[in-house]
Amino acid sequence: MQITSTAISLNVDDVPASASFLAGHFGYEEARAAEGYASLTRPGGPEVIFLRRGLEVLPEGFRDQHAGGLILAFTVTGLAAEYERLRSEGVTIAMEPREEPWGERLFQVADPNGVIIQLVEWAAEAAGEQSRDGMDDQEQRA
Repeated sequence: MQITSTAISLNVDDVPASASFLAGHFGYEEARAAEGYASLTRPGGPEVIFLRRGLEVLPEGFRDQHAGGLILAFTVTGLAAEYERLRSEGVTIAMEPREEPWGERLFQVADPNGVIIQLVEWAAEAAGEQSRDGMDDQEQRA
């Protein structure tokens, strides 16, 4: 088997609202859309598909479920700047920035349908942002 791409499909009540949120705040573009369906893409990211709850194309026991309990996570650089940007854009912050014991810095936002999007930056990578000669900015100023 050869997997040629990856997509995440989420059931929501208002497909256009979630699609617009992802496009407006995270740089996704709508690749395809129809009644109750939108597929969004972004270079370097997974395809994200929103399906309206209740569509008959979904399995009967699954079609009325919401994307609850799922987190769409993006690994980013400049986590603090992304937090400030999204906050200034009026995005609902679902979890304030925090650092986990395993070295993950993160915060979470919620889209209009309650889909949780988590932005993650690894603490070791952020701490390792040094100049090419191996000195960090503070050492260079000294």
